[in-house]
Amino acid sequence: MKRLAKYLKPYWIFAVVSPLMMMGEVLADLCLPYLMSFIVDYGIAGEEIGGSPLAQNLMRFFHPGGFSQTDIIVTFGILMLVITLIGGFFGTFCAWTAAKAAQGFGHDLRRDAYTKVMHLSIEQTDRFTTGSLVTRMTNDVSTCVDLVEMILRMLVRAPVFMIGGIIILLLRAPKFGLVLLVSLPVLVFTLVLVLSRAVPMFSVIQKRLDKVNTVVQENVSGARIVKASVREEYENERFRQANGNLRDVNYKVLKWMAVIMPVLNLVMCFSIIAVIYLGGFSIQSGDAGMSTGTIMSAITYITQVIMSTMMLTGVFSQFSRGIASGKRVLELLDADPALPDGKETAKAQPEAIRFSHVSFQYPGTVGRPVLQDISLSVKKGETLAVIGQTGSGKTSFVSLIPRFYDPSEGTVYVDGLPVSAYRLKDLRAKIGFVMQKSELFSDTIENNIRWGKPDATEEEVRQAAQIAQADSFVQSFSDNYKSFIAEKGASLSGGQKQRMSIARAMVRRPEILILDDATSALDLATEAQLQKAMREQMKGSTVILVAQRIASVKGADRIAVLENDGRIVHCAPHEELLRISPTYRAIYESQMRSGALIESVPVPEGGENHG
Repeated sequence: MKRLAKYLKPYWIFAVVSPLMMMGEVLADLCLPYLMSFIVDYGIAGEEIGGSPLAQNLMRFFHPGGFSQTDIIVTFGILMLVITLIGGFFGTFCAWTAAKAAQGFGHDLRRDAYTKVMHLSIEQTDRFTTGSLVTRMTNDVSTCVDLVEMILRMLVRAPVFMIGGIIILLLRAPKFGLVLLVSLPVLVFTLVLVLSRAVPMFSVIQKRLDKVNTVVQENVSGARIVKASVREEYENERFRQANGNLRDVNYKVLKWMAVIMPVLNLVMCFSIIAVIYLGGFSIQSGDAGMSTGTIMSAITYITQVIMSTMMLTGVFSQFSRGIASGKRVLELLDADPALPDGKETAKAQPEAIRFSHVSFQYPGTVGRPVLQDISLSVKKGETLAVIGQTGSGKTSFVSLIPRFYDPSEGTVYVDGLPVSAYRLKDLRAKIGFVMQKSELFSDTIENNIRWGKPDATEEEVRQAAQIAQADSFVQSFSDNYKSFIAEKGASLSGGQKQRMSIARAMVRRPEILILDDATSALDLATEAQLQKAMREQMKGSTVILVAQRIASVKGADRIAVLENDGRIVHCAPHEELLRISPTYRAIYESQMRSGALIESVPVPEGGENHG
C-alpha cells in the first residue's frame, strides 16, 4: 500500500485533517460517561459534590450564588448536550474530509488503471482476461478506497477509544484494570485466530470474482449465439458453478468472522458483571472512591474498550482485503508494455510495407508457427489481396502491420522503418484497420464514423459513408446521421455494421487501409460498388485486402496465397495464380463448383443493396 499512497498526495490536507477531527470526536465521546457520573452521584444520589473538585468548580462557575441537585442535573445535562454537538461537528467534518481524500484517491487510481488497460497489448489483455480487468478496475479499486477511508477514520477512532478508555477507567478505579487484564487477552487471541484463517482467503475471493465476471461478460456479449445455439442451460450451469465457487469461499470467510461477535458479547457481558460485582463489593466495604456513578461510567468505558477492539478487527479485516486488492491493482499498473514505443514518427519511402523473413507464433503457444519465413513488399498505392484456407494465418499476417503483435522472427517495415521504431500512436495513425468482427458503440451513426477522425466535418462523414456504400441505408433512418444505434450495433444488420466500420476507416483517409475479411456480409453487387468507389476515391492509399471469396480479390494488383503451413509461396495477379498456384486453383475450383464465385459482377447504376 506504500506505493499506492502516492495517490493520496494531492489530497494530503484532507488526509491530515480527517484523523484530527476524529480525535476530537473521540475525546468528546470519552467525556460523556464522566459527566454522566456527576449527574448520578451528585444530582440523583445527592452525594456531597466536594468529593470531586472538577464537578464542584464547574458548578461554582455556572452557579456562583449556590445550586441545588436539580441545578446539577440540568447543568451537566446541558454540558453533555454541548459536548455531543461539538463531537458531532468533528465527526461530520471527519467523514467529509475522509470521503474527499478516499474518493479522490479512488478516482486517480481508477483513471491510471484504465489508462494502463488502454495501453496494454492484445497479448497482455488476453493474459489478464477481460473479467479480471473489469474486477481490478471496479471491485479491487473500490476495496482500496474503502480501506483508505477506514484508515482515516477507524484506525484513529479505535486506538484512541481503547487507550483513552483504559486510562480514564484506571484513573477512576484502578481495580477495574483486573477486568481488562482478563478480557482483552481473550479477545486478542480470538481475533488473531480468526484473522489468521480468514485473511488468506481474500485473494481467493477476488480470483473467484474474476471468474464470475468473465462468465457474465462472455454471455452478455455473446447472448445472440447462446440463444441461437439453445445453450442457455449450459451457460446457466457455467455461471452456477462459478457463482457457487465464489459463494463457498465467502462462506468460509464468514464462518470464521461469525465467531468474533459471540465471543465479543460473552466477554462484554462477563466484564460488565465483573465491574458491577467489584464496584458493589467496594461500596459495601466502605471504599470512599467508589460510587454508583463510578460503576456506571466504568461499564461504559469497558464497553467502549471492547467495542474499539471490534473496530480494530474490522480495520484489520478491511486492511487484509485492501492489501489483496492493492496487489492486484499494482500488478496491472506495473505491467510493462509488451510493445514498447519507438521514437520515429514518419519517413517517406516508395515501399509502403515490407515483410523480411517474418515468422510469428502466438505467445504462450507451442508447435508450428502461424506464419513462417514470409518475405513480401507492397508498393505505395498498390492493392494486395491475401487469401488462403481457414486457419492459414491471414488475420495474423495483417495484425503485424499495425503492430498488434511483434513477429517472433524477422522484421515488418512501414515506409522503410521497422514498425518497432515508430511511436505506436503515429504508426497506427497511418493505418485504417477494419476487422473481421464489426465493433460499434452505443452512440449516433455520425459519432461512430468520427471514431476514425474526431474532427471530421459532416461532409467528410457523409463522403466516407458514401464510399462505404452506407449512405443510402443511413438516409432511411428518421434522424439520418444523428440516429442513435444500440450497443455493439445490435440494431443494424451484419452488412450494415460492416459498412459502418469501413466508413469509420475511410473517414481518416489512411495511407494504408487494411480490410480483414471486412466485406464477408456484403453481397457481391454491393461489394463491387464499394471496390469501385474505393478505386476512385482512395487513390494513393495502399490497400491490404483479406477475403475468403476469389470474386472479392481477383481485381487486386497482386494476390498473396497463404499456404496451410503459414508460408507465402506465390504472390501474383489472378490469372497468373491460376497457372502457378495449386492452392489458389483449388480454392477457385471449389468456389466455382459451389456457385460462390461470379466471374463478372455488374455494378448497378443507382440502387443499393441493404444486406
